[in-house]
This record gives sequence, C-alpha cells and structure tokens, in this order.
Amino acid sequence: MLNTEIKTLTGAQIVVETLKKLGVDTIFGYPGGIVLNVYDELYKHREIKHYLVRHEQSAVHAAEGYARVSGKCGVVLVTSGPGAANTVSGIANAYLDGYPVVVLTGQVFAPLIGKDAFQEVNIIDMTKSCTKANFQVREAKNLEKTLIEAFHTAMSGKQGPVVVDLAKNIFTETTEFEPSISYNIDKPVFEKADVKSVLKEICFAKRPVIVAGGGIVQADAYKELREFVKLLNIPVVNTMMALGTYPQEDENYLGMIGIFGQISANQLLRESDLIFSIGARFNDRITCCFQNGELERKFIQLDINESEISRIIPAAIPLVGDAKAVLQDMIEEFKKGNYSRVSSEWLDEAKKLKEKNSKPKKLSNLLHSYEVIRYIYDFTKNMEPVVATEVGQHQLWTAQNFKFSAPRKFLTSGGSGTMGFGLPAAEGASVALGRKPVICISGDGSLQMNFHELATCKDYNLPVKVFVLNNGYLGMVRQLQQKFCGGRFSETKISNPDFVKLAESYGIFAIRVQTESEILPALEKAFTIDGPVLVDFIIEPMEVV
Repeated sequence: MLNTEIKTLTGAQIVVETLKKLGVDTIFGYPGGIVLNVYDELYKHREIKHYLVRHEQSAVHAAEGYARVSGKCGVVLVTSGPGAANTVSGIANAYLDGYPVVVLTGQVFAPLIGKDAFQEVNIIDMTKSCTKANFQVREAKNLEKTLIEAFHTAMSGKQGPVVVDLAKNIFTETTEFEPSISYNIDKPVFEKADVKSVLKEICFAKRPVIVAGGGIVQADAYKELREFVKLLNIPVVNTMMALGTYPQEDENYLGMIGIFGQISANQLLRESDLIFSIGARFNDRITCCFQNGELERKFIQLDINESEISRIIPAAIPLVGDAKAVLQDMIEEFKKGNYSRVSSEWLDEAKKLKEKNSKPKKLSNLLHSYEVIRYIYDFTKNMEPVVATEVGQHQLWTAQNFKFSAPRKFLTSGGSGTMGFGLPAAEGASVALGRKPVICISGDGSLQMNFHELATCKDYNLPVKVFVLNNGYLGMVRQLQQKFCGGRFSETKISNPDFVKLAESYGIFAIRVQTESEILPALEKAFTIDGPVLVDFIIEPMEVV
C-alpha cells in the first residue's frame, strides 16, 4: 500500500474520492434531497460520468448491463425512501444472475432512523435476501472502509450486488480520509489432487458432456473452456446465461439446455454417463426437463460458490474454485499426464442428435419473430454486437436463433425474469463500450415496463437499436394459457401505444415493419443513424416458442 498524506474531507467528498480511487468512472442514478451533497460533489469532479435514468430500477439494470459487458463493478446512486425501494427488483436481478453492482442509497439523518421520518424505508431489511451483503453508514468515519468492503464483496467469489445505505448527516461531517486504498479480489483455492481425480473420471467415461454455465463468463474462462473441450474432444452444452462462451457453429457444440433449449442438448445429457458442470446453477428451468435421476448418474460440479455444491443435484465429485484457474490446471495436467481423449464415436453420436431439433413453423403470412431475429442476426453477425433482451417469447427466440460466438454479448434476465431489464441494460452496455451500437430485442409488453429509458438514450445519444416484436399480447403468458388453460386468454391481450410515435415524441427515429421485404431496408437505416433507433415489427400474434 502506498504512503500518502491523510486528508480531512466531508463525507460527500469521501464518497466521490473513494469511488475515484476504486476506479469508478460511471454512475447510473437519480438525485434527491437526501443525496444532494453527493451530487454537488459529482458536479465538481468530472472524472466520474453520471447517467441520469428515468427510474431507479432502470439505474440498477443499466449498472448491471455495464458490469456484464465491462467486467467491472456497476455503481448506482439514488435517494432514500421510494428512490431506494425502487431499486429492489434490479438488485434481485443482479443477485440471481451473479453480477457485481454497488448500490448507494440515501437515508434519513441517523437520529431519525427507525422513526418513520419523511422518505424513510428500511432498505437494509428489504434487501437482505437479494444481496451478498448490505451496510448502513451512520458516521462519516466508517464511510471509506465500508465502501472498500462493499466493492471487495461485490467482486469476490460469486459476484453480486451490495447495498450501502448512507445517512444524510455523514455527507456534511468531516473526518480523515486515506487516499491510498486498495482491495484484492478473493478466489477460493482448490486442491490439485481434486483436479487429477476429476480429469481421470472424465477421461475414463465413455459418454461425458460439459455443461458450461454463467460462471464461465464471470471467470473469463471461455478460452480455457474451448481449449479443454478440443483437447479432450468432449461435447459441450450451455445454459442460457452462458451463451457465447463456446462457439455455436463448432461441431462440439450441441445447444442450450432447459425447458426452451434444444432437443439435442437435453437428450445429450440423458444419454451421457458423466456430466461436468462448470459454473451452472441447474435451476428448475433445467431440472424440470429431466426425470428419475437422469442428472445424478455421475455429476461432477465445479463452482466458485461452495454453497452451490450439491444444492440442487448431489455431486459425486465437488470442486470449489475459480473456473479459469481450475481449467488452466486441468489443461496443464492433461498435457503432461497419461490421459486419453474421449472416443470420437461419442461425439459422432452426439452430432446426430442435432437432427432431432425442432424447426419453427409459420402459422400465417404475417411476419414471425424467428424470421425477424434471423434477419437481424445475418445483418449484424460481422459486427459481433452486444444483444440485450427483455423477458418473454422474444427472449427465447433470440436465445434460439442468434448464434453467439463470444461471451458478454448476450444480456438477458435469467434467474429473475425481469420485464423491463433489456432497454436499460442495453444503455449500460453501450456506455461500457464507449457508445458502440447495442441491440435491444423487446416484446411490446416488456417495453412498456421501462420505455421511459428512451429519454436516457436520447439525452446521451446512446446508439441503442430497439427492435420491438409487437404481437399485441403478453406472449409468454398467452402461450401458457393456450397450453394449460384451454385457450382462455385471461388478461393477456394488451393495448399498445403507437411505438413509432412514442419514440418520435422523444426525438428518436422510428419505423414500422409489416412485411419481409421491409426488414432489410429498416435494418440498414437503423445502423446508419448514429444514435438510438426504434423499429416496430408487427408479428403473428399466435406464434409459440
């Protein structure tokens, strides 16, 4: 640690100076009276760029989008009471999908806490179940060390959100500030003997398969995954959160598992005799596809979070560690040890399973979502764009039809399924990429959860290309009603604004597409404009995933 002169600063100054020393250059937020002093300090320090969103939930989604693309910690600043309460859905989303966000919430004066003061909520108790940790700072002397601990917690182990609740009095209090600050990201240490045991089991198996989960993304282990797969000649499948960690055009890739995954991927797991899970949670959207212990025959689980081991599926061999470090060690051990590659016959059998994958069907002469998404993919694949989605049918059509070949390119709400995630997440991603174009694929229902973020896109001229798949329904729920409720579509047919006029009212170029011949000209126009664009695709309302 460097030796530097200790300064005496106000709490508001310490917030900004600590964030600067921690490498923060971007904040997403919404001001209020409680955090007035912090916003005043931000005004004086232009090293940190603040992005004004239109709702506090959007601030957290934008910060998560920023974190997902950059690998850095996202930062949010909001006021107390409803400002803090509005962040909870975003915090829960980041928690379930495992991305680092530090949320700074204002709080009433310390002596008033717990006395139902104006705009007071107990954000600490509200977020205990959906944060890695939360802290309340009532004295300025505790501020610097708490902020450092918050970032350390958010970035270490399985990443996730942390809330720091800041009482108003600390912003004007003065205390000593130590400019020389640092923290190290903690990673669990794994046993070398365990690596050898796992490698022996995999090489001994006749029909092994790798399930690559979102932990591959957080560990930045996609290069090691690809080398390991090719070295051992093993088939690999992804969870939705890991799409892009393995090239989808490669022969070893068999698809996405789960209820809306590919038949080939799910069948591969059923026919395997060993599953090597790397950073995958195996939640109910996956396990519901498998019966009678089909996933338990020999389940080897690698996860950075020890509490995930055997939580859903009993692990025959558990391995707690960072995916990148463990895979590097396994590659080194395989190269120097006496191990055999998996038989090519198993991969040949696996590849034949792709023939079983279902193909989408056209129900009418209207545009269909899968067609639109394939056009978008073909038009943009050389750009290798980041694609964010909202939640619903369009999300799954994107996962099924967009072929991602790199990590941190597909931003979607996996664990929480939060409608309203996609547009602000796309904003955050564009900021992280230095204002590069980012695609947001949305349904007409989801877009109305956070469409006000079009204003943020316009204010900062963020080149977010919003593609609305407009079917006039809450499509995913309607599909479930069609299957389980005898076609009784209760409260799922929705009225929509004119999305073109809505975008234009924000000063954003927009266009409507109703025929296949209009798709390419619309895409060409969207990507020639340096700024946000909305394209409203009118699609077949009864299409199903």
